[in-house]
Amino acid sequence: MGNCCSDEAGGRAAVGGTAASQDNPINAPNDAVSHFLNSRGYHGLYSQIELSYSASDLRDRDLLSKSDPMVVVYTKGRDGTLEELGRTEVVLNSLNPTWITKHTISYQFEIVQILVFRVYDVDTQFHNVEVKMLRLDEQQFLGEASGVLSEIVTKSNRSLTLDLVRREESSRSTRPRNYGKLTVHAEECISSKTTTEMILRCSDLEYKDLFSRSDPFLVISKVVESGIPIPVYKTEVIKNDLKPTWKTVYLNIQQVGSKESPLVIECFNFNSSGKHDLIGKVQKSLADLEKLHSGGQGENLFLPSLVGQNYHNKVLKSQLFVDKYTQNIQHTFLDYLAGGCALNFMVAIDFTASNGNPRLPDSLHYIDPSGRPNSYQRAIIEVGEVLQFYDADKRFPAWGFGARPIDGPVSHCFNLNGSSHHCEVEGIQGIMMAYTSALLNVSLAGPTLFGPVIGNAAQISSQSLANGGRKYFVLLIITDGVVTDLQETKDALVKASDLPLSILIVGVGGADFKEMEILDADKGERLESSTGRVASRDIVQFVPFRDVQGGEISVVQALLAELPTQFLTYMRTRDIQPIS
Repeated sequence: MGNCCSDEAGGRAAVGGTAASQDNPINAPNDAVSHFLNSRGYHGLYSQIELSYSASDLRDRDLLSKSDPMVVVYTKGRDGTLEELGRTEVVLNSLNPTWITKHTISYQFEIVQILVFRVYDVDTQFHNVEVKMLRLDEQQFLGEASGVLSEIVTKSNRSLTLDLVRREESSRSTRPRNYGKLTVHAEECISSKTTTEMILRCSDLEYKDLFSRSDPFLVISKVVESGIPIPVYKTEVIKNDLKPTWKTVYLNIQQVGSKESPLVIECFNFNSSGKHDLIGKVQKSLADLEKLHSGGQGENLFLPSLVGQNYHNKVLKSQLFVDKYTQNIQHTFLDYLAGGCALNFMVAIDFTASNGNPRLPDSLHYIDPSGRPNSYQRAIIEVGEVLQFYDADKRFPAWGFGARPIDGPVSHCFNLNGSSHHCEVEGIQGIMMAYTSALLNVSLAGPTLFGPVIGNAAQISSQSLANGGRKYFVLLIITDGVVTDLQETKDALVKASDLPLSILIVGVGGADFKEMEILDADKGERLESSTGRVASRDIVQFVPFRDVQGGEISVVQALLAELPTQFLTYMRTRDIQPIS
C-alpha cells in the first residue's frame, strides 16, 4: 500500500471515491481504484448492463410449423468489424418469441456503442446442438437490426423497439421491407444501491516525521477469499495532525460485499516519495463500524511486528472513532437518465484570425473538398455523436466568437446560424452546416474571449432551475488559442459552478495551451474568482486535440470521462432525485 499517492500535490488532494464512478458522490477520483480500472481499459463512467430480447411478427420460414428463432448479438467496432457478444436459446415454433438468455455488456458513457442483432430460424435437425456450436450459414436468416446502447438506456422504460430488415435490402436506396420487430431491454446490474456515509476520526497517532506531526490518510480495503486486501477507498491527506478527522467516506454495500464482510482500515503517514509509513490499522466490518458509532467507543489500532519467525500485532494507544454512520440509497447516472433527466448539448467555435485564412489549406478552418474533416469538424462530430442520444429534441444552441459579422463590429458571441433571434440548430448536421456557412459570412478577428459565451450558456442553464432542474447542459468550446480574458473567464466559471453546466474545451492547432489547463481543476485546486470566491465544483475538462488525435484514446473519451461524475455531484448536492 506504500504507493497510493506518488506525487505530493495529488496525494494531498481529496481523492475519496468508490470503485465504480457512478456511485461516487464527490468530485475527485480514487487514484488506486482508477488505476486498477484504467489498466483494464475502462475510462470514465462504466456500468454493467444486462440485455434481454423479445420479438413480434417474425416472418414464417417453415412449411409445416412456425419458425424456431434465435438472436445473435454483435458489437460493432469503429472500423465496422463485428464481434459476437452472444447467442440466445432457440424458441420453438414462435413468431412472437421472448428469449430467456440475457447478455451482459459494459456500458461506457463516452463511447458510441453500436449493437447489431441478427435473428435466425434454426433448422429442426440442429435443435439438439448447443447454440454456440451452430453454423449460422446453415440457418435461415430472418432479419437484422442495429441500435446504440446509449439510446436504449436513456429510454424511460430502458426498452428500444427496432425494425428487422434483410441485409441485402437495407443497403438499397428503396425502403426495405419490414420483417418483424425486435425489442431490446436494458437493466443495470446493481444488486445494491445502498451506500454508507461515515466520518472517521483518529486520536493519539504516533509521530512519524522528525520535525513535524504526521500527515495521515486512511486506506480502506476489502478482504477477498484469498485473504488479499483490495483497496476500495482512500481519504484525503490531513497535514500535520495527530488527531485528524477526515471528510465523509462513502462506501457502497455491493462494493465491499456485505455489511458483515471484513474491511481493513489502514492509517498511513504521507511521504512525497510515495513510500508511506504505516501508522496502524484495524480490521472491522461495516456492521462493526456501525456498533462503534452507536456506542460512541473507539477501536485501538494495531501494528504488525515481527517477533522471531512470526508476526505479532502490537496494540497501540491510537484509536479509530466513527463520528457518523448513516445508510441511504444512491441513484446512479442511468437512474437519472431513465428518471426524466436530460443532457443538453451546446457548442461555441473560435473564429479568431490566428486560425488562418479559411480559404487556404494551412488554415485550421479550411474545408477540404475531399470531405476530410478539419479539427473543428472532428471535435463537433465526435462529441456530438455521443451527446446527441441524451438530448431528446436534438436542437443545439451553437455560437461563434472572435469574428466580425458582415457590416458589424467584432462579436464575442454570435449565433452560428446567422439568426438575430434564435441560436438553435437541428442536430449535428445542423451545426456542421451553420459552421460552414459562417465561414463564408464572417471576417476572422480577435481577441480570444470566453466570458460572453460562458455567460450565454450559464443564462440558458440557469433557466433550467426554474423548471425543476432536470436538464443538465454541456458546452463544447473549440479554440485555437490561449484565452485572453483569463480572469474574466475564471469569474464566469466560478459563478457557473453552481449551475447545471459542464464545459468541455478542445484546443486545436499548435499553440501553447499551458494556461488553459489552469481552467481544468484536475490537479485538486478549484478555481478562484477575482473576489476570492472558490468554485463549488470542477465543471471544466480541457484537452489539446494534438495530444489525443493520433493515439488510441479519442477526443471524446478524454473529454467526457469526468462528465457523469460532474452531473452526479450537481444532482446529489442539490438533492435532486430521479422520477420513478
